[in-house]
Amino acid sequence: MLTTAEQDIRVAIIDNSIAPAVYKPVEHWAGFLGVPFVSFRAADGRLPDLGEKYTHLILTGSEASILEREPWVSAEVDFVRDAMSRDIPVLGSCYGHQLLALALRGPAHVRRALRPEIGWFPIEVHSVSGLLGKKGTVYAFSSHFDVVVGLDEDFRVLASTAECAVQAFELKGRPVWGVQFHPEISIPAGREYLSNLVDLGLRTSPLFQEALGMSARDSGAIRGIVRHFLQGPAK
Repeated sequence: MLTTAEQDIRVAIIDNSIAPAVYKPVEHWAGFLGVPFVSFRAADGRLPDLGEKYTHLILTGSEASILEREPWVSAEVDFVRDAMSRDIPVLGSCYGHQLLALALRGPAHVRRALRPEIGWFPIEVHSVSGLLGKKGTVYAFSSHFDVVVGLDEDFRVLASTAECAVQAFELKGRPVWGVQFHPEISIPAGREYLSNLVDLGLRTSPLFQEALGMSARDSGAIRGIVRHFLQGPAK
């Protein structure tokens, strides 16, 4: 049963997927939110009307590259800036994490990763926070070819891996968070997603096939992330 505070929450999920039959981010998030939400497919030109008083925004991952931006991406960047001007809490995962950096600091702060991370990896949490909790190692699913770089002192970097210096950040003093990994993708969902990608026969399919052979490990960070995100100051 929802608490009184939770009953007032209205989440808008910005679905950045390109092929919904392959990648299902709304389904992934729905399993953990526990509050009402509405989803909007950004690639179809659909974004929420912020006048309808959504209290929280989630920006999902995408099969697209943040470096190869279609017109819908510019519209989403403008939308995110508007949302932040209203102090609406925003959480971005993977592509959504990169889009936040693009919206906040511009294209110089996203680039191609030196080496992609596909599969389940240890993530070093080196800054105590409400989002990720105490320092230490957490495991989660990742699937990305691009990264966030060069954030300034207005940001607090919360976690990193050997291949990605900014695995998670928060904007100081603001309800804005980004995570490069996919805490919302469970082990079964991750395996399904990788299998779907392999079936596409892309030139990157060997990377996805290799990830399917990895030992999968998930620390369940999604629960703390969602709890902190939803308990933040809703407007």
